[in-house]
Amino acid sequence: MSGAPPAGEGEGSAYLRATPVVDWHAPAVLALARELAAGAAGPVEVARRCFEHVRDRLRHSVDAGDEQVTCAASEVLAAGTGLCFAKSHLLVALLRASGLKAGFSYQRLANRNGTFSLHGLAAVDLPGVGWYRLDPRGNKLWLDARFDPPHERLAYAATGPGEWDSRSVWAEPLPEVIAALRAPGSVSDVVAHLPDHPVPPEPARS
Repeated sequence: MSGAPPAGEGEGSAYLRATPVVDWHAPAVLALARELAAGAAGPVEVARRCFEHVRDRLRHSVDAGDEQVTCAASEVLAAGTGLCFAKSHLLVALLRASGLKAGFSYQRLANRNGTFSLHGLAAVDLPGVGWYRLDPRGNKLWLDARFDPPHERLAYAATGPGEWDSRSVWAEPLPEVIAALRAPGSVSDVVAHLPDHPVPPEPARS
């Protein structure tokens, strides 16, 4: 695995591009991607390894009790923690560094206080499967997200009143997600003001 997109794709594809948030050119991110891809049987195995590493080895900030807010992929990797959005940023960066088209998807979930907020997912374009969504948030007793293509195994069903589950795939994270993660404050501050969309937004056409 060279860290370069597949022949004929190039970084002209928005779903392969390195950006300030999906900074897969960062040495530590690129090195991890190469380590995870070493000896893999093919792109599906690479995707599984990337997903399971981010799900299991990088802790969700709330679960970890870590108040440091991370956003860019390299920040998540350096800190070892991130919220669901941030962990998705790292997963997408690792997938793109391996030459796999990857992007972002979202759910709207109900909170215990009666409000709603977005939940961040990643998506990868797998051969023979197409866009396949992944939830790298991190499992615990009542959450069990897995890699089982073509079947999706997400942490949340998003089927309750007012919730939605968008199958759209964005090449870039939603601007309000980035704004929330870049605002001054702690993880508790971000969690108290998570972004919300009453209806699924439309992804930009790339």
